[in-house]
Amino acid sequence: MALVTIVYLISLEYGLREYINESAEFFDVQLIYSWTWMWDFIVMAIFVVAALSIFFGKRWIRIAPAGPIFLTGTAIILSLDAFFPYDTLGPLQYVVPYFVQANVWLVTVLDLGTAVARDNVMFLRGDHGSMALQVFWPSAGVHSIIIFSLVIGAFMLKLNIPRKRKAVYFVLGIIGTITVNLIRIFSLSWYALKVTTDPVAWEEYHKIAGEIMFLPWLFAFILVVVIIESRRLKKSEK
Repeated sequence: MALVTIVYLISLEYGLREYINESAEFFDVQLIYSWTWMWDFIVMAIFVVAALSIFFGKRWIRIAPAGPIFLTGTAIILSLDAFFPYDTLGPLQYVVPYFVQANVWLVTVLDLGTAVARDNVMFLRGDHGSMALQVFWPSAGVHSIIIFSLVIGAFMLKLNIPRKRKAVYFVLGIIGTITVNLIRIFSLSWYALKVTTDPVAWEEYHKIAGEIMFLPWLFAFILVVVIIESRRLKKSEK
């Protein structure tokens, strides 16, 4: 399985990526990037599940479910984004205007420029001119809330702690994820206000802004919970 994964990754540089891009038209895919990333996560999910199955058998579901859940969940979210882009999925888009309003308020309070919100659109004017940003549920990080819920839900099932404490951790995690998403939208606005309004340069930043914030937060949250519970366990044993 490792060999297959390595072959896949190498083949991407020798025409496979172009083939995947071209296949998007056949499947009537709207967003090419989500389509190509989806296959990356599918391959990695299969590899991780296969590796865990070899080492732990069926017990991997109880021992290490977080990784496969994260990879599979991300692949599913990317598939939704690829086939149902923008505001096609109404329920996921519902909270976006509230995120946009909060961001506009923050930009105004910090006096970073002019910001006006209209539904899911922000009209920004900063140091480099004007730019209109239309925010859809993936850019607002709604998918990260879903993925976080799945990963932390699996993680909490493994913890031998009272349900109330699990619930507290879960709620705090969701609040933290929402905060990270607000920071994400704010950073995108700040980039347009203070760095550049060039669509190409802004899009390059947009591609990486979400994951470089969400993944560290996810791992940091899990680490903090582990540290807290480890200390509580040591105290109870004394």
